Amino acid sequence: MNSLTRRRFLAATAAAMFTRETMERVRAEGTAISAKHLRVTDVQRTTATFEYRPTPRRNMDRELPHWRFAEICEVKLECGVTGIGETLLYYTWGVPSDENVKSVIGKNAMSVMWDDDLGAGLQMALFDAVARALDAPIHHLLGQKVHDRTPLSWWNIDTSAADMVAECREAHRLGYMSYKTKGRPWFDVWKQVGDSAQAMPAAFKIDMDFNDTLLTAKQGMQIIKDLEKFPQVDIYETPIPQSDVEGNRQICEATRVNVAMHYGKPSPATCVETKCCDGFVVGHGATELMAAGRFCEQVEMPFWLQLVGTGVTAAWSLQFGGVLEQAVWPAVNCHQLYEENSLTQPIVVQNGHAVVPDGPGLGFELNRDRLNQRKVPRPPSRPEPRRLIETSWPDGSSMYTASNGQVNFMLTAGQQGRYPYFLRGADTRLVPDDGTSRWRELYERARKEGPIQA
Repeated sequence: MNSLTRRRFLAATAAAMFTRETMERVRAEGTAISAKHLRVTDVQRTTATFEYRPTPRRNMDRELPHWRFAEICEVKLECGVTGIGETLLYYTWGVPSDENVKSVIGKNAMSVMWDDDLGAGLQMALFDAVARALDAPIHHLLGQKVHDRTPLSWWNIDTSAADMVAECREAHRLGYMSYKTKGRPWFDVWKQVGDSAQAMPAAFKIDMDFNDTLLTAKQGMQIIKDLEKFPQVDIYETPIPQSDVEGNRQICEATRVNVAMHYGKPSPATCVETKCCDGFVVGHGATELMAAGRFCEQVEMPFWLQLVGTGVTAAWSLQFGGVLEQAVWPAVNCHQLYEENSLTQPIVVQNGHAVVPDGPGLGFELNRDRLNQRKVPRPPSRPEPRRLIETSWPDGSSMYTASNGQVNFMLTAGQQGRYPYFLRGADTRLVPDDGTSRWRELYERARKEGPIQA
């Protein structure tokens, strides 16, 4: 069975289960509903930009300035109900196409909403519309609620140690008990973690996503052991390539810190058999989410939900957190990056957890005034402003990296070992374009050859 056939099989199975269980609930509650009422009559999409808060802004602008662009999808049903969804246009598992939108017009929303191939915002809006039509929360469509509250984490890209401390403090002030960030060779990970741990209580957790940049178990083991000395350090995500099953098993065996892998590679069964990780990062569409969640229940392995966007996507994530038993690691939604909320009310976090809402649909309302204020034309392609990044090393030398049209261009170089391996005293900053010939020369050379010494 190929991957497309498998996804369609899972979607059909999920849809059948949903239809049977939900219609039984509808009949029991006496709700008047019919297939005709759930027919999709219109789909509207609006592109908007959401600005980062100041601290994330100066760090996200190095590599991910395009996460500002979100598309809000609105699905209208014949019964008059409208559901909302969201796609972070340049960081998502699936962007709805014009063909996807045309394919659902005239269809019963209940019959198509489990199709992950529709893309993030469209699928989300279909679920929200159906749930609102049934006057039920989305989690009623997914299964039995097993968590009244679900954990959330505060996320940032890699930052300076000072910025990391400031963000940990802000997260803690707002009720979060977990901070996830990136471990990178162009920053001093010992200072980042050490300074933040000193500023935070032991119960506050810090999780480091290395995205393979420790390269091998042998090279990374000293860092693994150094950082685990801080009680706050709780999870290492993808410390080395996930395909290196034996290396990851060695890391798991050597450290008290949990090791997380993105679900799917290596196969989940291999992870269970070899004990090469302690849990998973789970994302993608509703059908894949539920399948992964059920697997984790069977093998009793924890995971966190990684569904990234503004508040709309975070609200969607809460619904899955309510029904997936092993979703006990704090979810990564990244809505904390933005200075404005796309919802009319904030998602409130207390002692690291947010309430799974029982109101209709997502349980939150779209801030339409803000959407109208932030509305922009949809870019024809991913915006790619020119960026020049300077990394300074403890010996006083500097290295320059330039944007090259690829997402995560610095990460790719790090995974290839093109920077000096992790060093104490390393620091990185975005170099503003001051219009000088030196900036232009450094940028052009770094883009062509980079990273370069200069």
